[in-house]
Amino acid sequence: MKVIPAIDLLDGQVVRLHKGNYEEVTIYNDNPLDEARKFKAAGFEHIHIVDLNGAKEGKFINLEHIKIITQELGISVQTGGGIRSYDDASMLLEKGVSNIICSSMAVKNKESWLSVLDSYGGRAILGMDLKDGKVAYSGWLETLDQTLVEFLQPMIDRGLQTVLSTDISKDGTLEGPNLELYKNLKSQFPNLNFIASGGVSDSSDLEALEQQELYGVVVGRAYYENKLTLDDMLKYHTP
Repeated sequence: MKVIPAIDLLDGQVVRLHKGNYEEVTIYNDNPLDEARKFKAAGFEHIHIVDLNGAKEGKFINLEHIKIITQELGISVQTGGGIRSYDDASMLLEKGVSNIICSSMAVKNKESWLSVLDSYGGRAILGMDLKDGKVAYSGWLETLDQTLVEFLQPMIDRGLQTVLSTDISKDGTLEGPNLELYKNLKSQFPNLNFIASGGVSDSSDLEALEQQELYGVVVGRAYYENKLTLDDMLKYHTP
């Protein structure tokens, strides 16, 4: 299982939101490069960065910070937030980002998203946020009236390989991941690589996810709140 440390950027600062609420922000570091350097020094070669300004405004406010991290540290980055079009996705990948994560685009601009899958294959990750079992988008404010099969199958047909799935009710809560959700997703879509996101609180959560043989897990708040050390995370990490 890949354990992927997370950096959420808002106005150039490392933050976490509680359940995606921009009014409930905790600032952990005002220097993203310093934070990424800690992950690199510990042995992580791949990190997860979300541009929260981009997610809200559709503009890549924090792209310069991401570029500095990739160039200075030589680590790979998967990033999301604000990717609305094929050109957005292409630009980020050409700027040195290893993987892009698209959520709202897959709902609102589906043909462009399918074209991204055609062009970039495994470098394009679907960000699938779930609210009461339904796909949520637009900052988690709206949900899609489709089954998961109806939503995912056209993407699978076009080469989708990896899905980063968040249970919104768990995000930023430290209440533990929704293990039943990931079990069901793996059972329903055995050929997809699922990355868990949201709710991880301690080593036991990582152990439980590893036992489910998940492809990966993103760890954010548990690390920043000192519930998990980098050494704890490395124990469950397979590069």
